[in-house]
Amino acid sequence: MWRDEPPTRASPPLSDVRFDPEELIEEARKATGLDDFGPESFREGLAALVATYDTGGFNERGRKRNRRRLVDLLSTRLRVQDAWNRHPEVLERPVPKPMVLTGLPRSGTSALFNLLACDPAARPLLLWESMFPDPLPGFEPGAAAGSSDPRRDAIEAHFAQAREKNPEFTKIHYASADTPEECVLVHALAFHGVQMGVEIMAEPYGSWFRAQDLSGLYAYYKQLLQLLDWQRPGQRWLLKAPAHMWAVDRLIETFPDVSVVWTHRDPLACTASICSMTWTMMEPVTGISKQALGPVCMDFYAASLERGLALRDAQDPQRFVDVSHDDFVDDSMGTVARVYEHFGMPLGEDARAAFEAHVAANPKGKHGQHEYSLEEYGLDPDAVRERFAPYTHRFDIETD
Repeated sequence: MWRDEPPTRASPPLSDVRFDPEELIEEARKATGLDDFGPESFREGLAALVATYDTGGFNERGRKRNRRRLVDLLSTRLRVQDAWNRHPEVLERPVPKPMVLTGLPRSGTSALFNLLACDPAARPLLLWESMFPDPLPGFEPGAAAGSSDPRRDAIEAHFAQAREKNPEFTKIHYASADTPEECVLVHALAFHGVQMGVEIMAEPYGSWFRAQDLSGLYAYYKQLLQLLDWQRPGQRWLLKAPAHMWAVDRLIETFPDVSVVWTHRDPLACTASICSMTWTMMEPVTGISKQALGPVCMDFYAASLERGLALRDAQDPQRFVDVSHDDFVDDSMGTVARVYEHFGMPLGEDARAAFEAHVAANPKGKHGQHEYSLEEYGLDPDAVRERFAPYTHRFDIETD
């Protein structure tokens, strides 16, 4: 059930949707005609997800959707492993000098990520390829990034329909096939990580995740980036996820020359906004109330920030640059210039022109105004302010 959930919540209804790991694995094998999943370590995470979807308060719609999701993830994992088996040279590809954005969710990571992705030298992880990292049969490696892939077209059609059906979510997070997207979508293929941001709010997956060593996840993540770069090469990976705060040490061990951009914003605004986004995803498949979700959501992201900053303190401070959400809103180009200067990266005229065009075409609130408050999620502003006090003091962040 939900972490810290009031004991009065009803038990999940009886359902015909079965969550048997071996049945799911066999379905994926039949769907793909493949058998090799790679390292067996994925089974522990699969078991935690199965238990969560089966007993964690998901309604019938959620159970059906999540069962399909697990089979899809297993099938993709099979196809990915098959690609590595047929092309072992993929795993020899370098992943030089990636730039990774992290920080509290809703602190400006997506807006800055989308802007930095306009640099022709950047190679962002795109939404459609994070869902289909495996190459199509007959694919020629090194194809141009813009070459057509029917899976990309299908994803674009899906999200176009989703934007029309759910304009409220579009106000929170605009998504299309070609928008840069968070690394958690490829992390999920390891049956690890924060998944869709829903599972970590439920049990037993929430507790299981917090107790894990993330070394294996990041090793698998690197291999997926190598596979994607083999298909559509780029000069320098540009990546983003607030979830990287849980594993700053593993991120640096995996990519020794990584540079990290850490965004900052009033945690009261961040907390209210991520509660709203998470509830929008969870309510249709769980029926959880806003009041029950708020404390769970706040605790998870406060813990992720505390862990991330503690891990950061053990690293070379020059590896990091801090970006204020408010400064970025006031002066996007100045913020980008400071990031490039900090890491000794040239800011050429082509990149500068692309950044300026993006800023002009994407004013704040372009997709609508996202409105939210702490109180509707059962959170007292003073209590949230107290929980994040060490953070706001360290980075001199004003809270409303």
